[in-house]
Amino acid sequence: VQLQASGGGLVQAGGSLRLSCAASGRTLSTCAVAWFRQAPGKEREFVVAISRIGSIFYVDSLKGRFTISRDNAKNTVYLQMNSLKPEDTAVYYCAADSDNYGGSYYDIDRYDYWGQGTLVTVSS
Repeated sequence: VQLQASGGGLVQAGGSLRLSCAASGRTLSTCAVAWFRQAPGKEREFVVAISRIGSIFYVDSLKGRFTISRDNAKNTVYLQMNSLKPEDTAVYYCAADSDNYGGSYYDIDRYDYWGQGTLVTVSS
């Protein structure tokens, strides 16, 4: 499975961006897909995930501003980010698992396939 993350860029605080995670080699609807982010000097952290059946798992602090969705026809998962803040600045990665037995959706070790990351910069 190859994942291609895109849609990052520079945006002012309060603005919005939509990130895309396009897959090849496997149908994404057969995977759980997550977004993680990594700010400079920090560890990669969980943002949100969507399960095979469409259940969504958010970090509480981001719920209400960030939304994950699937477009199965395009084999793509999206991350809609609204009301962006400077602290949202990070490289955003999408990830997918290979089976349904990998543990918590919040756990980075669950995910076997990773995109290359897309940089989001929020200016104040």
